[in-house]
Amino acid sequence: MARARIAAISEHTATMSRSSNRVEANALPWLGLSVLLIGIDQLTKVWAESALQFQRPVPVIDGLMNWTLTYNEGAAFSFLSDASGWQRWFFSALAIGISGMLVFWLRKIPRHDWRHALPFALVIAGALGNLIDRLRLGHVVDFIDVYWGASHWPAFNVADSAISVGAVLLLLFGVVFHKNEGKPA
Repeated sequence: MARARIAAISEHTATMSRSSNRVEANALPWLGLSVLLIGIDQLTKVWAESALQFQRPVPVIDGLMNWTLTYNEGAAFSFLSDASGWQRWFFSALAIGISGMLVFWLRKIPRHDWRHALPFALVIAGALGNLIDRLRLGHVVDFIDVYWGASHWPAFNVADSAISVGAVLLLLFGVVFHKNEGKPA
């Protein structure tokens, strides 16, 4: 009887040891999506600067969208673009800080948790895509000009789109869908 008890305790201890040593795969591979989007963002900006003339619209969808090369020294939607230059370093530090924090969180969440990993990867891609422009050029290259009639949305780029979609997904998955978890359908 004592031998059986010792064997059971030994088996339980071995099982506990194996499970505590097991590391669940984290979400860092989602950074591959970030790298892909950064590449697409940078390639489209190179194309825009080589194919477009500054602030000369090229119609893509008449009455809705143009390619229009512009430079933005501020943040999203030209926020603080007319400041004295400090914003370049502020937004660069912000992009590095936020990206670092999101990478840290990606290490902590399970790989299969795409509702967190996907938005984080999108925001990281956008932040670093625009950071590259700020550090390399001193401004961000924008070229997508969406409008209706005479009303134009501020020009943007692939990186801005990634940040926007990532932020919307974070809100949807964190607030809207989170409220419905645990409720019967």
